[in-house]
Order: sequence, then C-alpha cells, then structure tokens
Amino acid sequence: MAEKIVVGISDWKICKAPDMLITYALGSCIGTCIYDKNTGISGLSHIMLPDSKAITDGHSTRMKFADTAIPDMVQEMKRRGASSGGLVAKIAGGAVMFQTTSGTFNIGERNIAAVKAVLSSLGIPIVAQDTGLNYGRTVTFIAENGSVEVSSAIKGKVYI
Repeated sequence: MAEKIVVGISDWKICKAPDMLITYALGSCIGTCIYDKNTGISGLSHIMLPDSKAITDGHSTRMKFADTAIPDMVQEMKRRGASSGGLVAKIAGGAVMFQTTSGTFNIGERNIAAVKAVLSSLGIPIVAQDTGLNYGRTVTFIAENGSVEVSSAIKGKVYI
C-alpha cells in the first residue's frame, strides 16, 4: 500500500514508488517535484524564498530557500541512486497572494525565477508547470509514474 508522505513548509522529502509526496498551502511558495525516469526516485521541495544569501539571522533552514534546498535534495536523490541523466522537474506555486502598488514584494515571481535558475544550473529540465496567478495550491506527486496533481479551490484538479 502506498504511503502519503507530507512535505511541510521549508522542507523536502524523497521517496520511491509506490509512495507519494504531498505538500499543502503553496501560495507564493514553490513546490518543486524532481523525478528520476530511470529509477523512480522522487523528491518534493517546498521552498518559501528565492535566495539564502540575503538572510543572516543564522536560524533559517537551508530547506527554506531555492538556492540551497533544491541542490541539497538532488544531492540526496543521487546518493540514493538517482541518475543525473534521468532527472526531470515539474513545478507549481509562485502565486501573487498580496497585491502591492510597487510590485517589489512579488515573492511568487521571484521564487519562480529562482527555482528555474537553480534547475537550469543543475541541468534538470522543467517538463511541466502550474505557476503564478493569484491562488494557492496543493501538490500531490506520484512516484509511480512522475505525475503531479495540482489542486486548488479555484481551478479544481489538474495534472501536470
């Protein structure tokens, strides 16, 4: 029987079929699903912010930031047997949850750009995405086949 593994905010987890990964409350946050087509090893990261370099409080976890969480998760996936050549990504989230007049606070757009840049630097293609707009999402990542269910109150369920 498949286990549903919950990925919290500022967290990532790895599994293999038949298990599934799920994360809730993706507003401006990004859910990055990485799947190894060759081994079925799957990872889901729920990042809150784009860049760890701006934070100097010493208390923030590496799992909070796109520039540290995604490379850490990929490294662990490879340690568990994932192959570099078989990795593909699907991303969801990055919504504009609060409108501002200046637009400088649009963390969702900044998160989308950061995740795309990190994946590009790692040589991992994005094969599908459901990002932006103005609503929250829940992501269920099915390790059996790499499919991602994105559900929201506004759009219902879509598969990417």
